[in-house]
Amino acid sequence: MLTEFYSILIRSLKLDKTLYKEKKYFEHEAGIYIAISIIILTALVGLIPHKAILNFFSPHVGEVELPRLLIVVIGSVIGWLLRSLYLFLVVLILFPNNKIKKIFIKTLIVVGFAHAPFFFNLFILDFKLIYLIFVIYIWYCIILVVGINQIYQFNNILRSAIIVIAPLIIFIIYIFYLVASNPSGTMS
Repeated sequence: MLTEFYSILIRSLKLDKTLYKEKKYFEHEAGIYIAISIIILTALVGLIPHKAILNFFSPHVGEVELPRLLIVVIGSVIGWLLRSLYLFLVVLILFPNNKIKKIFIKTLIVVGFAHAPFFFNLFILDFKLIYLIFVIYIWYCIILVVGINQIYQFNNILRSAIIVIAPLIIFIIYIFYLVASNPSGTMS
């Protein structure tokens, strides 16, 4: 089981399209258990850059504690479910197809497998390396685009990219709106 776990991580990181066509991960329970394991482990590893950020800002805002482990795990599982539900509903509504009705579990698995780059958060031990988070997130989005493109059998990678990146674009537009609507430069 551990060798399969490592195999999935490596193949996901290498953007292997054949990973998403293997029946042993997508038609049996093994895939969902491995996806849940990846989600929980990456949530725990994600505490390392959080600690680096908090250490950097602690002289300016005072001592801030890390969240409890239970809260981190529950939050990451809820985030995983919401991201998967968003992807499933957008594809179901915008691109209706008879095959799509039974793919929610596969979407959960793909989103779980796509979290593999977040294991590289282990290397963000100092605030000077915090920019690696952007590289890791872009890598995550690319893996998610490849996975969504494979399980929903889109022949167009642009369609998958728009579906995956749309929430990020909306968030960036919202941030620009907040900054533009507040000329003093501080947000409250």
